[in-house]
Amino acid sequence: MAEAAHRGGALIGKTVAMGAAASSTPRVLIIGGGFGGVFAARRLAKAPVQVTILDRNTSNLFQPLLYQCATGILSEGQITLPLRSLVRRYRNCTVLQGEAVALNAETKVVSARRPDGSTYELAYDYLIVAAGMRQSYFGNDRFAEFAPGMKTLDDALEIRRRIYGAFEMAESLPTPAERKDWLTFAVVGAGPTGVELAGQIRELALKTIAKEFTHIDPTEARVLLFDGVDAPLQVFGEALSARAVRDLEGLGVELHMGVLVVDVDARGLTAKSRSDGRHERFAARTVLWTAGVEAVPFVKVVAEALGVSQDRAGRIAVEEDLTVPGHPDVWVLGDIMALNGLPGVAEVALQGGLHAGGQIRRLVEGRAKPEERFRYRDLGSAAYISRFKAVVHVGRFKLSGFLAWLIWGFVHLAFLASHRHRASTVTSWMFNLARGHRTERAYPEALEGRRSSVPESP
Repeated sequence: MAEAAHRGGALIGKTVAMGAAASSTPRVLIIGGGFGGVFAARRLAKAPVQVTILDRNTSNLFQPLLYQCATGILSEGQITLPLRSLVRRYRNCTVLQGEAVALNAETKVVSARRPDGSTYELAYDYLIVAAGMRQSYFGNDRFAEFAPGMKTLDDALEIRRRIYGAFEMAESLPTPAERKDWLTFAVVGAGPTGVELAGQIRELALKTIAKEFTHIDPTEARVLLFDGVDAPLQVFGEALSARAVRDLEGLGVELHMGVLVVDVDARGLTAKSRSDGRHERFAARTVLWTAGVEAVPFVKVVAEALGVSQDRAGRIAVEEDLTVPGHPDVWVLGDIMALNGLPGVAEVALQGGLHAGGQIRRLVEGRAKPEERFRYRDLGSAAYISRFKAVVHVGRFKLSGFLAWLIWGFVHLAFLASHRHRASTVTSWMFNLARGHRTERAYPEALEGRRSSVPESP
């Protein structure tokens, strides 16, 4: 703790004040240890400031590969890296674990709650809010008990438990009729995450575990994909969406487009057709939810404290330089910001973090700000469908099939945090491609009363 006090300027007691009152070094507080927060800290590494990253967890999570952790290809350690390891070379940066719960914009103090329930305070001169999103059930949070989402590491492990556990349950049941519902998997949401998850469930059934059971045939497992739009991956454009349809149907995924899921319980879901309003019941003992996101609760706290509004998903509208209107000392980054329709993807958060960190650095160094406006460089979008099949959209170029799959792999490897992670991920991918192996199949026991995908704020 003494080291934290030295590096982060903290005073330890009932509360923690980031930066002693007598210190003249500007204090930068970053809420959230995702791409936005980490890259803001990186840009500030050699600046004359004290940086503190506050996060509920102490690891940086690579969310785009969560579904591969959930389906047993990658381990938890391959898609996470301790924040302390990421910033250990930044002598002006420290990491604190806690959940941000309150903000006083007048005194410039954020209140945080420790894991044991006690609280402490962090003072700041500049505030970067990169708290991220959580799964949205569109006002039906009770669905979370029956349909875990895909936003946290806990979610991935819970989904892994439900997928592999469903096959185990079916193996122990005496009749095909009893096994049928356990061998039916419903995925809600046909965006990239839903498409990738649905494809992986079919792949593991067809290849990884196809010959491992005595009483069931895993290849008979049904995967149902639901969405209110007309086709999967609609944001990729008509041509790539059509290719995704062909690849998914070729894999055996059953598409139910143009429907809204209106009820979920332990035995399945009910979908309502958008065209005629007809309700249809689907029996499935495993329902997984990837349909929407919303800002974590602390973003509402920020909006109220700063006197600004939020959109339907909880995002805060920001100025062209990513600061909050009327508050030039507060930046909002990533998928919780609303600016010119930018998507909530890793590249936006990463580039926003570099931009905000650069602005603060120029401010404290007394240099003019040559580029106040945030200029996003669109690196494109990619979605994995099945082995050797993906879709990629970069500017005017639209690719599918094997070449798109290769590009998808290189892009995701580039975003992994360390060389060790890249090497181990490539090894896992090669084993999976060569022999269909998924070595990460252990899962925790069910936790009674667990509510997946409705995490507290960072």
